[in-house]
Amino acid sequence: MSWDQKEKTAKRILFLVNRDFVLYNFRLELVERLLSEGHEVHICLPYGEKVDKMVAMGCSFLPVTIDKRGKNPLKDFKLISDYKRIFREVKPDMVLMYTTKVNIYAGILAGRRGIPYLMNVSGLGTAVEYKSRMQAFMVFLYKQAAKNAKCLFFQNTENQEFFKKRHMFGGTERLLPGSGVNLKRWSLMEYPGDADGVEFLFIARVIREKGIEEYLWAAKQTKKRRPDAVFHVLGPCDGDYQGILEEYGKKGIIQYHGEVQDTRRFLRRAHCTIHPSYYPEGMSNVLLESAASGRPVITTDRSGCRETVEDGVTGFVFQQRDKGQLLECVSRFLQMGNEERRQMGLAGRRKMEREFDREIVVQAYMEELESRGKNG
Repeated sequence: MSWDQKEKTAKRILFLVNRDFVLYNFRLELVERLLSEGHEVHICLPYGEKVDKMVAMGCSFLPVTIDKRGKNPLKDFKLISDYKRIFREVKPDMVLMYTTKVNIYAGILAGRRGIPYLMNVSGLGTAVEYKSRMQAFMVFLYKQAAKNAKCLFFQNTENQEFFKKRHMFGGTERLLPGSGVNLKRWSLMEYPGDADGVEFLFIARVIREKGIEEYLWAAKQTKKRRPDAVFHVLGPCDGDYQGILEEYGKKGIIQYHGEVQDTRRFLRRAHCTIHPSYYPEGMSNVLLESAASGRPVITTDRSGCRETVEDGVTGFVFQQRDKGQLLECVSRFLQMGNEERRQMGLAGRRKMEREFDREIVVQAYMEELESRGKNG
């Protein structure tokens, strides 16, 4: 029985996110499901090009400005004021919120106003994960934000245990397979031959915590012995690394492509995705999408990464920040036969089908929405 069949009336659902691609790339299937069942869907976020696509689907757009990594209290005060106004105007039956800053501000406000909300903890961020005065303050804020949530969704067990250990939430909670992966969009691709070399991908924002320094070092060392190995870098670059990437590109160590809207054209020719991240993320979508496409992955033994890989079966896992171990994994991969690499990619695809289908995530949300209406 669908939600509106059960409750007889359409619900007003308000999504709060910090960027358009966060909603469109990772939650679109949930939006589509809600719209198909006759519910009002309001999306509140800074404007981005994907907003128009969601409005065309039937969503109502409410613009706000979010300084995603900034700590300017004046900008945050404006965001809080905007959320207050939007709650009054929309009068949502349920609020779905994502990312740390949104969770904290919107969670506190919704809780105080008795507005039902579901919170998704998609990674803790460096300010929460590492012990400091800031961590203590952030833990306090998260407690206030989460305490009235109808349900907390976690994307990995480490984040879940962090909350439990610090008694940050005592209500209903569920563990999700990250954001899941759309197995139709990220379909199994034919594995490339290796007559012209073996190609590796780094797909991430180019910052230290995503492991760019480890990747560049491994690429430089590998090229000395295997000049036929090709190392690509895809992603927006913070200023600190622009000159370094240009230098490595001139030397033929890497090929930097900047921010890429659709990574599938690079995945088609790639043999492996390397994700050397030690960033505190919920679950790496890069790894899910690569594995779903039939590409082996090499990544770190940390939460949000290790869960996506079976070491030696669907890829390789190494200790975070360990350049030597990363180089070992790359060397092992290069020593494999191409059919062996292909079978590793197929095993990754099967793992995605078993454990990370996005429909699992959509169904979990629908179950909570059906059981926790406005008076639930």
